[in-house]
Amino acid sequence: MLRMSKLTDYGIVLMSYLASKTYQQHSAHTLSDAVQMPLPTVRKVLKALSHADLLQSERGAHGGYNLTRNPKNISVAEIITALEGPIALTECVSEEIHCEQESHCDVQTNWTRINNAVYHALDEVKLSDMLVPQSSGVSPIHFYPSATLHNGEIHG
Repeated sequence: MLRMSKLTDYGIVLMSYLASKTYQQHSAHTLSDAVQMPLPTVRKVLKALSHADLLQSERGAHGGYNLTRNPKNISVAEIITALEGPIALTECVSEEIHCEQESHCDVQTNWTRINNAVYHALDEVKLSDMLVPQSSGVSPIHFYPSATLHNGEIHG
């Protein structure tokens, strides 16, 4: 099963909240209360997101956190990478560790293709897409906007 960590899920929740209220600075305490997460967890996530230049922080009485860019220009892939590291579905597509089967593996190229497809799909989903309510009946996420599906294959 492919699954993100809870911290990454929390990061997307926090970034979505910040994206919905870009007109003000948000303290860690305020964010903790707003999204109902423990303050130490919020601080840990905010630190990682700031380190990845997705958030800017300002100290002081009127300080706090805010997005560094428009939510339309921040992808879910960037948030995941900031909190999890590079997206790698298998060891053979990871930058850090290589599998001992690598020298004679026939499927490594396909895993690379699959990993790239997953990364690009996540990169297409923008933080602004995460703000569209599900009750609207319209999916805010559009993959391969100019492509068509024909006989199970994507064309375009």
